[in-house]
Amino acid sequence: MRIVVRVKPGSSKGPLVESDEEGLVVFVREKAIDGGANEGVTKLLAEHFGVAKSKVRVVRGHTARIKQIEIDD
Repeated sequence: MRIVVRVKPGSSKGPLVESDEEGLVVFVREKAIDGGANEGVTKLLAEHFGVAKSKVRVVRGHTARIKQIEIDD
């Protein structure tokens, strides 16, 4: 399954996954330095969808706030 998420790195509100009219918004505490936010996103989405962290990966948008995520079932 592929989903598009909007990431809010360095958020004091996180870790949190919310839905809005455009899709999922992922709030993570990690800052967007050296892939820290991407790690936080994959970990949080794995917990949210109930899969192993190794089954979640960023496909597109490694350096952008809008990311395409692939989740293996």
